[in-house]
Amino acid sequence: MLLPKAYVGFKIQDVALKILEGNVDLEVWEQDEAPPRETLLTDLKDMEGLLSGITIRVDEELMGAAPNLRVISNYAVGYDNIDVAAATKRGICVTNTPEVLTNATADLTFALILTSARRIIEASAYLRAGDWKVWTPEALVGREVAGSTIGIIGLGQIGQAVAKRAHGFDMNILYYNRTRRQDVEAVVGAKYVKIDELLRESDFVTIHCSLDASTRNLIGEHELRLMKKTAILVNAARGAIVDQRALYRACSEEWILGAALDVFESEPVPLDEPLLSLPNVTTVPHIGSASRGARDGMAMRSAENLLTALRGRRPRDLVNREVWKKD
Repeated sequence: MLLPKAYVGFKIQDVALKILEGNVDLEVWEQDEAPPRETLLTDLKDMEGLLSGITIRVDEELMGAAPNLRVISNYAVGYDNIDVAAATKRGICVTNTPEVLTNATADLTFALILTSARRIIEASAYLRAGDWKVWTPEALVGREVAGSTIGIIGLGQIGQAVAKRAHGFDMNILYYNRTRRQDVEAVVGAKYVKIDELLRESDFVTIHCSLDASTRNLIGEHELRLMKKTAILVNAARGAIVDQRALYRACSEEWILGAALDVFESEPVPLDEPLLSLPNVTTVPHIGSASRGARDGMAMRSAENLLTALRGRRPRDLVNREVWKKD
């Protein structure tokens, strides 16, 4: 019996390989860097399944080079790297990995809030540079998180998890979502407001919406100028939701107090990115899901989704549900 052919586009964890080995005719890209475009176009020629990461752009051209493709399993909760409409048109299932990275990303969000509010990165550099000569009352004074107002843009699973953590800091919780989530407002203690009100009232604005045409550059100059001069913007979703040039001006010209970023428009972020030069901008390299439990969970979930679809069954985390007509 011939096994379905599947391609894994990055060096994935062994917990995922154990699920796939023996069940598919497997080819794995073993390098840390994403496969070159020309390599992908060639390697996918006979593939029925693709386990993709956010560094792989799965567009019409790539799907056209893989006429047998039946499923694209994305190792991420977001899927803005995939042309879902094109996949749906071709009858290809697209899956993602929700839930398993919710707590890790919410934890990282609060780490960014606390780090930026209390100027932890600046303080560490100050100490290591030998500048700590004497304790003074005004040295490296930051702002308190407890009792402040947090504005959450996007009240999905991660946004809700952030709201729950905010309760531990006695924060006033505002949120904006594309559609009002009255079903969870009481559960997480969040108040729905329009985005302009959220920006005006919040001490910390944290982004947890998905990236699509409606949210690209959602936060630009107009929105940043609405924020308090003492406010901090946090982004652990997708870089392109924020206009980075406007954010640089906002932080360098002190429209806002600062920013904390896990994601960027271009990743890895170029070292000449102006935001990296600012002391009031905290930066980390897209590590929102980088806990052992979350990353292993993502690996297993993406492998399970891939294998389920290749076996002709509806995958658990099907994004384009309209493509499945077998039920």
